Amino acid sequence: MLNLSTYSFLVLEKNTLLCNVLMDVFCTFGVPTLLSTADPEVALDRVKAVPIDLVMVEGSPDPDSMAFLKRLRTDPESPNPFVPVIICTDNTALRDVYRARDMGRNMGITEYLTKPVSANHVYSRIVSLIDHDRQFIKAGSLFGRRRQHHRLI
Repeated sequence: MLNLSTYSFLVLEKNTLLCNVLMDVFCTFGVPTLLSTADPEVALDRVKAVPIDLVMVEGSPDPDSMAFLKRLRTDPESPNPFVPVIICTDNTALRDVYRARDMGRNMGITEYLTKPVSANHVYSRIVSLIDHDRQFIKAGSLFGRRRQHHRLI
């Protein structure tokens, strides 16, 4: 099991039950610093106050969540615009998944999970994020994944 004892996570989730479950799961993983809120403004304040290593955001079509993500990535006062962000949503229709994936590439979504999620699934995504850091670029108002160029042999 990966040692997460030096990490800090923030959960932005309006569903109190799911937020509590995620917090319990992260606690079980050994994450010592866990912050949560349902309010995107409070989430931004917490990101500015405490160094955060991972953010999990409720990702249903909620303009507040997307505004939070945009500000996290582009606000000059954001202390870590490159922090990994996992969007967790109950939108499982393929068209919604593709749209969120494509939109996420331009907004800086690192991972996209569909509910219901299991502790093992969340853990595997966290391990993947830590083991395979995804590079992002910031150019003007664009914030997105850096394209991977593979050399053909």
